[in-house]
Amino acid sequence: MNRIWNSIVGKLWATILLLVTFVLFIVTVFLLEFLDNFHTEQAEDSLEREAFTISKIVWQYDGQHSMSPIIQDILDDETNALIVNEAGEITHSFHNGLHKEEIQKKVLSEPAFQSISSSGKPIFKEMILPSITDKDVMGKYMVLAEPFEGDTGIKGTVYIYQSLDSIHRTTNRTTSIVFLSAFIAFILTTIFAFFLSTRITSPLREMRLAAFELSKGNFDTKLPALQNDEIGQLATAFNQMGRQLKYHVELISQEKEQLSSILTSMTDAVITFNRDYTILLSNPQAEKLLQNWYFKNDAKEQTIPPELYHMLDHVLTFSEEVEDELEISGQFYNISISPLYSGSSIRGAVAVLRDMTAQHQLDKLRSDFIANVSHELRTPISMLQGYSEAIIDGVPSNDEERNEMVQIIHDESKRMSRLVTDLLDLARMESGHMRLYKDSLSMIPFLERVVTKFTQTARDSDVSLSFDFKKDDEIFLNADEDRLEQVFTNLIDNAIRHTPESGSVTLRIEKYIDTCEIIVSDTGSGIPEGDLPFIFERFYKADKARTRGKGGTGLGLAIAKNIIDSHDGMISAERGVEGGTIFKCTLPLEKV
Repeated sequence: MNRIWNSIVGKLWATILLLVTFVLFIVTVFLLEFLDNFHTEQAEDSLEREAFTISKIVWQYDGQHSMSPIIQDILDDETNALIVNEAGEITHSFHNGLHKEEIQKKVLSEPAFQSISSSGKPIFKEMILPSITDKDVMGKYMVLAEPFEGDTGIKGTVYIYQSLDSIHRTTNRTTSIVFLSAFIAFILTTIFAFFLSTRITSPLREMRLAAFELSKGNFDTKLPALQNDEIGQLATAFNQMGRQLKYHVELISQEKEQLSSILTSMTDAVITFNRDYTILLSNPQAEKLLQNWYFKNDAKEQTIPPELYHMLDHVLTFSEEVEDELEISGQFYNISISPLYSGSSIRGAVAVLRDMTAQHQLDKLRSDFIANVSHELRTPISMLQGYSEAIIDGVPSNDEERNEMVQIIHDESKRMSRLVTDLLDLARMESGHMRLYKDSLSMIPFLERVVTKFTQTARDSDVSLSFDFKKDDEIFLNADEDRLEQVFTNLIDNAIRHTPESGSVTLRIEKYIDTCEIIVSDTGSGIPEGDLPFIFERFYKADKARTRGKGGTGLGLAIAKNIIDSHDGMISAERGVEGGTIFKCTLPLEKV
């Protein structure tokens, strides 16, 4: 029931019914009033005509036997008459029913009729008289007193009285007809209202269902425009709205995808903040940055770094763009925060964080590189300059001293040549311009040859040099033999130079399923744990004075790492259990 009253059908039906009911009510009231007055007037006219007729009959047929039947025929069953002479005596009485004497007595004693003889005009009067059909019941009667004249003047008066029940019965029958007509009109109005409402609301229901489909994202929903009225125009406008919504949603979706792709592909971290400092949107780089900050600071709540919070607070408070470079958890970031507006008010801010840590490291590496190169070149240049000036000044007193100085100059020039060559090789490798001449290489004979090259050097240093391998292993790599020889020459040379007398250097190779591992270990003092992560950097030396004294340039391990990386391998260093250093090189086997 509530569904009907809440629908347009129910509201239209109720509106039409109320309107029709109100109109019918007003029409019925006025019609019943009119009919009641009409019937009363008709009854009065009828009584007046009958009284006039009776008076004529009395004047013409007075004293004749035929007068009474004629008058009786004129009167109907509910109309009674009383004829009174000029003396006030009843000469004729025509009464059907009960209470004849009481009714006649009250009629004759009515004061309104006392002046009938002098006025000479008919008089109407509604009176309460006893019922002619029921005992002890009073009823309303219409009484007419009309005088009639004879030859000598007023001869008498005719009293006609009729119960108003007959008039009421006629009115009631008319009222029943009116109410029946109103009921039929009510039924017809209901049918018409439902028909009209259905014709109007059926397209509206279809539009409602179509609107629900649009709200679900089904923008291909169409409505049939079968009518040329406002509803048909509304259906056409609805279809156009669906097409426009589809177009704009697709456009917004494309722009959103483009924005998402741009944010995702950006190397910078982008974070959008709400007015209450909460994060609305962030790209993967920003999420990674925040997660690292949460993890490092063991943050229990998803808060932003304090440095970023102060900048954001300034932007949201003073509506100013802020740009600065900050250090957050050991990382350097160039941060730019701009306010976001909604009309004239600030609704949030967007922060762009660019990781400058690598740039700082490059700057430090560049400065360290310049310092290291300058440091490495300064000593041989100073020695070349000093000894050459000594020779020019004639400091050597004999050929032996002169030859010794010339040999020092020669050695230092060779050292400078090695340094420059290593720098050029390293630069070529890091720029990707190094060319590898790969071929099938049997590793065991190759490493035996490398070990043999250092046998005499090891004996001179009183160091035991050994090569450990399984005799039945055949290990082949697709590699550049010269470059790998450069790697293991550097590793073995370093191991011998940093191993004290009576120490040992071991080269071992092990084969696995897809890779092989070449291990160079020594029993020297070893590289400190704090220096192990940095030994493959250029010019890094755990003991610079010792290395320089033994002819090192600080570039060998950096070159070795680049060569191993170019062979898709991996090199690492660790301290031995009993001291010394262990270098491990992992290289992929040749695919058969």
